[in-house]
Amino acid sequence: MRFAELAVGDPSRLLFGTAPKPVKTRRGLEIGGGTVYPELNFTLPPMQVSEATFPEVREIYRSVVAEALDHARHLNSPGVVFEFETLLEFTRHPAWGVELVAVMDELCEQAWRDHGFASEIRLTPNDLREFDRPPRNRTSQYLDAMWELFDKGAAVGGDLLSIESTGGKEVHDDALMMCDVKGVVFALAVLGVRDMRFMWSRIVEIATANGRIAGGDTACGFANTAMVLAEKGFIPAVFSALVRVVSAVRTLVAVEEGATGPDKDCGYEGPYLKAITGTPISMEGKSSACAHFSPVGNIAACAADLWSNESVQNVKLLSGMAPIVSLEQLEYDARLMNTASAAGQAGDLQRLFAASDRALDPQAFVLAPDNVIAIAGEIVQAHSHMDAAVRAASKALDLMTQAHGTGALAIPEAEEPWLDMLGEALADIPQTESQLIEEMLPVYGDKFVPQEYGL
Repeated sequence: MRFAELAVGDPSRLLFGTAPKPVKTRRGLEIGGGTVYPELNFTLPPMQVSEATFPEVREIYRSVVAEALDHARHLNSPGVVFEFETLLEFTRHPAWGVELVAVMDELCEQAWRDHGFASEIRLTPNDLREFDRPPRNRTSQYLDAMWELFDKGAAVGGDLLSIESTGGKEVHDDALMMCDVKGVVFALAVLGVRDMRFMWSRIVEIATANGRIAGGDTACGFANTAMVLAEKGFIPAVFSALVRVVSAVRTLVAVEEGATGPDKDCGYEGPYLKAITGTPISMEGKSSACAHFSPVGNIAACAADLWSNESVQNVKLLSGMAPIVSLEQLEYDARLMNTASAAGQAGDLQRLFAASDRALDPQAFVLAPDNVIAIAGEIVQAHSHMDAAVRAASKALDLMTQAHGTGALAIPEAEEPWLDMLGEALADIPQTESQLIEEMLPVYGDKFVPQEYGL
C-alpha cells in the first residue's frame, strides 16, 4: 500500500469540481481545478463494423464530435471531454481505432484553434484478454493490439488513457453469482491487484512516452455488474455495496503505479480514490440511464470532476441525435454544480445530492461522502491490499448495519439476514494472502491460470 493517509479527510471537502491534485490537459482543461466538465461517451447505432462499413463508421464519429462541439459552444460550456470507449473491432484492428482518434482530435484542435474552446479525448481500449478462456492476462495474443492502440492512439490525440481492465473477472463472475465474499476479495484484492500492476505500469509508460495523461481504471466489470444484478433482484444490494468498496482497493493500484486521474467513470469507486490520493475523478449518475439503471443517480455527483453519461448510441430522438441530447443533459448538470461552487454553496448542493439517495439503497449509502471518508480511512491503515479489502468491507458493513438499526438506511426485510451472514464471511477470511490463495485454488483453480498473475 503506497498511501498511508487520506488526501481528503473531511467529507465536506470531498466536493465536485475540486481535487487536491488537479490535472491540466494540453488544451487547458483543469480537471479538479474548480470546474466540473461534461464527459460525453457515445457509440455506434446497431450496425455491422467491417472494412466495407468503416467509412460510414468514421463519418458517424466525425459528425457526432463536430455537432457536440458546436452545441457545447452554444451552451457556453467551459469545455468537454469525449470518451472514445472502443468497440471490439477497433481494438482488434488498432489502425481503425487510431484513425478514429485522429479524426476526432482534428475537430477538437480546430475548435481550440478557431474558438479557443477546450476539449480532449479519453482513449479507452477495451480489454480483449477475456476472449482467451481461461484469460491469458500476461501472455495473451490480444495484448499486442491493445498496446498498439494505446501507443499510436495517444500519439495522434488520445490525451487521457484509460481502460476497464478485467484481471480477476473470470473468478469474480462466479463469486458474484454465489455471493461469495471470500471469492470477491480473492478476485479483486489478490488477482485484480496483480493484474493492475502489470497493466498500469505499461499504460503509464506509454502515456509518459507520448506526453499524455494516464487517467485511470474502473471496476465496471466487477462493481457495476454487481449493481445491475442487484437491480434485477439476483443478488442482495448489501452484497453489491460490499463489492463496490472492495473494488476501490483494486482500482487504487492504477494511481499507485503512476496514473494521475481523472479515473474512469463507470465503476463508481472514484470517490474513494479521490479521498485517498487527491486525484480528480469522473463519475456518472442519472444521465447514465441511457445505458443502465442505478440507485445512485444524484449521490454519484457529490465528488465528480467530470460528469459522464456512460455510453449512448447514435440514434435519432425527437430533438436530435442521442449523443447531443446526452451532452446537453450533462452540461446542465455541470452548470448547476459550477454555479453552486461560484456562489459558495457547493457544500449545500453536495449534501442535497447525498441526502436524496443515501437512505434508499445500500449501494448509494456507501457513496455518501462521510461514509466514503470512513471507509477510505480503513484502506490507508491496511498493511496489504487484501487487508485493505477486508477492512473496507467490514467498515461498510458496520456502517450499513448501524444506519439500518436507526432507520437511516432502508434495507429490505429479505436482505436483513445477509448483514450477519456477510459479517461471518468476512471474519472467516484468512489473515494472510498465501492462506487465502491456498483456500481459493480448490474452489476457483479451474477458472484462472495462476502463472498469468505471477502466482
